[in-house]
Amino acid sequence: MNNYSVSQYIRNPEVKRELAGYLAVGIMGVLGSVCFFPHAFFGDMDGVSRGPVFGIVLMWAILCGLHFRSSFCRYRKLAALSDGIDAILHREEIALLERVEEGELSILENEINKLMIRLKEQNRELRRQKTYLADSLADLSHQLRTPLTSMNLIFPMFTEEGLTEKKREEYLWKLQSLLQKVQWMLDVLLKISKLDADAVHFAVQPCSLAGLVREAASAIEIPMELKRQKLILEIADEAAFMGDLRWTGEAVVNIIKNCMEHTGEGGTICVSGRENALFTELVIEDDGPGIAKEDLPHIFERFYKGKNSGETSVGIGLALASMIIRKEAGMISAENRSEGGARFIIRFYKGTV
Repeated sequence: MNNYSVSQYIRNPEVKRELAGYLAVGIMGVLGSVCFFPHAFFGDMDGVSRGPVFGIVLMWAILCGLHFRSSFCRYRKLAALSDGIDAILHREEIALLERVEEGELSILENEINKLMIRLKEQNRELRRQKTYLADSLADLSHQLRTPLTSMNLIFPMFTEEGLTEKKREEYLWKLQSLLQKVQWMLDVLLKISKLDADAVHFAVQPCSLAGLVREAASAIEIPMELKRQKLILEIADEAAFMGDLRWTGEAVVNIIKNCMEHTGEGGTICVSGRENALFTELVIEDDGPGIAKEDLPHIFERFYKGKNSGETSVGIGLALASMIIRKEAGMISAENRSEGGARFIIRFYKGTV
């Protein structure tokens, strides 16, 4: 509530200067009246003689009253706006845009109200990002702590007496796997940070869909062979899209990697693609357990681990894939196949949708 008082108004230096100016004008008016109507002061003091002087004084008093009343209302509105801004700065909830009026001061008031609303939104967003950053750092710390703890437990085993060569190779293989996992996590997080900071320039050039998938699949060919999994490609050679081959390949390899991790030994991953007049579509399917219904809305969130996630799952691969596709103005979605397994659909539209 605005408590701007008359005493505060009078103490305003600008009001004091205005008041001094009006008094000077009043005195000049009286002196002028003396000069032009001397009989009103020195002649017969009848009603007719005093009329011009009283008229001038009355008009001056009315003008002063109207001016200072209007000025007081204007300063009271300015004080209310100042109180509103101060409340926003102190994170208090206030009602905005209570009045809709015409006039320059009302226009200024509406613009300041818009500014305050924007500041409130930015403050809310900053607090949300701060919370999100804290949660992300906690998740990252937890994800890195697991492989590092395992490595600390494996290293002392190399000093055990009677360590056989077979056991030594087994420990080395485990260490290599853990180091590769940490390296992959750091690489993905660095790429996510670059995308968040808009520090990545995406090329826009014709790219072969079949070439994209073959290059992406080659990066996980060995892990798929170890799990005896089969990759089926059903992509027309002429299918193409406009985008960045390297970054789109990064998105595709993370999706295929996710399918590989959620598909059992001897499973099958199918990648199909087509192009029509509206869009170029890439569909990646697996015959694993699929995605739990409650996980579908969150599958592309960072550090989110679904119900069917494995122990080695981190929850950032699909988040990176989603960020890349959306940065390229594409669309990505996930669903379950009717016959079982997960399906990821990527579309690059040829125009604005």
